[in-house]
Amino acid sequence: MLAGERYDPNDPELAEARLTARMRCHTLNQASPRDEALRRSILRKLFASGGDSVWLEPPFRCDYGTNIHLGEKVYFNFDCVILDVCDVRLGDFVFIGPGVHIYTATHPLEAVPRRTEEFGKPVTIGSDVWIGGKAIVCPGVTIGDRSVIAAGSVVTIDVPPGVVVAGNPAKVIRTID
Repeated sequence: MLAGERYDPNDPELAEARLTARMRCHTLNQASPRDEALRRSILRKLFASGGDSVWLEPPFRCDYGTNIHLGEKVYFNFDCVILDVCDVRLGDFVFIGPGVHIYTATHPLEAVPRRTEEFGKPVTIGSDVWIGGKAIVCPGVTIGDRSVIAAGSVVTIDVPPGVVVAGNPAKVIRTID
C-alpha cells in the first residue's frame, strides 16, 4: 500500500487500522475544547509525527493517521479530511484552511479491478504553505515551500516553491516576492 502498489482495501488488518483511526478521530471530535490534555494525547497517537505541536480544529477525519507526518506548528482548520493510504508529509508552519481535503488514495481506471483494488500516491507539502478553504490536493502532488493554494482550488500537479495557484485544475497565477 505505502509503496503505491495495488492492494485490497478490505484486508482485515487494514480495516482494523482504519477503525482505530476512526475511533481516535471520533474521540478527538467529541472532546471538549477545554480538555487540551486529552486532545494532545489523541493527536500524539493519531499522527506518525507532529502530534506534539499541531493545532487542529475538529472535526477531522483520516483513513489511518499513522501515515501522516507533520512538521512543527501545523494548523488544521475545521472539517479537514486526509485519505492517507500513502505518506502525507507536511513541513513546518503549514496552514490548512477549513474543509481542505488531501488525497493519496486512488483507484484503477478499469472497472473490474476498481471493484476490489486501490492504490495510492504520496503527497508532500513544504514548509510555510497556506492552503485555502475547500481546496483539494490530489494523489501524488508535491507543493513547494512558501506557496499559497487559493480557496476552492483542485491541485492535480506539482506546485513549485513561492507561487500562488488557483482554479480547477489549479494553475500558477503569480509568484510571491
